Amino acid sequence: MKLSSPFRAGTRSRCNEPLIPSRPFLTVLSVLFSLMLSGCGGGESNVVSGNRDGVLHYGNGAEPQGLDPHVVTGVPENHIIRALFEGLAVKNPITLEPEPGVAERWEFSDGGRVITFYLNPEAKWSNGEQVTAGDYVWSWHRALHPNTGNEYSYMLFPVVNAEAYLKGKISDFNEVGVKALDNTTLQVTLNAPTPYFIQLMDHYSTFAVHPETLLQFGEMTDRYTPWTRVNNIVSNGAFKLTEWSLNRRIIVEKSDHYWDRDKVSLNQVIFYPTENVVSEERMFRAEQLHYTQVAPLDKIPLYREMLDSPYVQAPYLGTYYYLLNTQRPPVDDVRVRKALAMSVDRDKLVRSVLQNTAVPAYSITPPDTLGYFPPKLFDYNPDEARRLLAEAGYPNGEGWPGVEILYNTQEAHRKIAVAIQQMWKSELGIDVTISNQEWKVYLDAVTQIDFQVARRGWIGDYVDANNFLDMFITGGGNNNTHYADPVYDDLILYKAPKAVTREERYALFTQAETMLMEEMPIIPLYTYTSKHLIHPSVEGMHANLMDSLNLKYVKLVPGRTLPEALR
Repeated sequence: MKLSSPFRAGTRSRCNEPLIPSRPFLTVLSVLFSLMLSGCGGGESNVVSGNRDGVLHYGNGAEPQGLDPHVVTGVPENHIIRALFEGLAVKNPITLEPEPGVAERWEFSDGGRVITFYLNPEAKWSNGEQVTAGDYVWSWHRALHPNTGNEYSYMLFPVVNAEAYLKGKISDFNEVGVKALDNTTLQVTLNAPTPYFIQLMDHYSTFAVHPETLLQFGEMTDRYTPWTRVNNIVSNGAFKLTEWSLNRRIIVEKSDHYWDRDKVSLNQVIFYPTENVVSEERMFRAEQLHYTQVAPLDKIPLYREMLDSPYVQAPYLGTYYYLLNTQRPPVDDVRVRKALAMSVDRDKLVRSVLQNTAVPAYSITPPDTLGYFPPKLFDYNPDEARRLLAEAGYPNGEGWPGVEILYNTQEAHRKIAVAIQQMWKSELGIDVTISNQEWKVYLDAVTQIDFQVARRGWIGDYVDANNFLDMFITGGGNNNTHYADPVYDDLILYKAPKAVTREERYALFTQAETMLMEEMPIIPLYTYTSKHLIHPSVEGMHANLMDSLNLKYVKLVPGRTLPEALR
């Protein structure tokens, strides 16, 4: 899903630096202070008062980059946007099967190439206006407009002429296969039957935005305008935005205009930028949070042994990997890229650093993604890695110009980078530096491909191998490597969608992924699991392969407490 992955920031201490609080440290202090204040009424914790009043206290990781569905790319943003907005379809929180959202039903025709969405006439914007099919046409126009800079624009490429419009091959959006037949009927024409297309309707890049609101604050394609601020934003989800205190909290409240509001139990959700995972875990134990984004790696063994543990770990459709800038020395040489990949002992990394909470990865697509198994073209092979490095001109690391690993500030990312830094030094004799950046700065660096090696995570937006492979098409918004191959593009964009059988389609995926891993623009490291601490009073947060959360199904049950060992 998204960029990534659990993109969560934290503090990094340097004992040789002046004792001046860093910005992330100040953020943590601000969050702690606000939690202390909110928990002071009568000595009640946030959890106790929240259970009584229907207020969920949610650890969200990093401060969000923004709340514009056509601009943002990350997991922290996803949680809030999917509370504020709703797509044509949503995911069932248990099965992940599509179910009605703004569209109360849909029909397929022309062999699956035409989808007609019938919008719920009760679907309303938060200002009370009806959500119309025209709103979707306008919004998809914006999402595909080349001036918008939507990094997820390729998600709509299955639609007829969507790619051609984005790339300037046609200039008339009326030629794109999305039409409003009337206020409540939206017709979408695809290039070919697309098995996962309905799943895409729950991804924020396909959401409708309120046209009149955006145009009050700029042009259709403007980015980061005030339209997403409190008192300005108009949304159509189960909740509406009522407070955004930067680096402190974001509050959303139940919307009176949401079509399915009778099923929404929560009155309010408070999202906290819990950037430091150690502090987040302490907040949870003090019952100031109902939910954490992660659990500290060194605490996981203790939580596993606990009776009635609040720790929940589940398979997660995502891959943790390193991006390689294929135009910047020394990683512009494929032999160097392969040497770096082959000299990482993933089994040791998973065992010693990750506390056996992950699975070693050797490709971008997680194994058994709807029955697809990616090719494995390499393994941990330090002898071959040294041979390749010598062939590239750096025998035993001699003449090595240096490499820097960039990661967004978070303790787990630092531990992984340190472990790999040591492996590359031990196996290849090369020196590597590591550098951390706060979330927004890191995102900018990755987007501009201003790095040599950068940490990255990709969480599936839908359950299909295509969601991992289409990232690396030429010029793709999330292809931050400079990798480009017209044969690869043809396989993913044109041949695979036209495959008649699943076997034929998966064979084309295997061919494309083989090409990708032979060029090695990325170094896959491991397949994720989700790792959360969830208070016993929370119901409706079901573990699933995409760690997908629909807050309208969440309930709070008063009277339930943490295990005695945590109190």
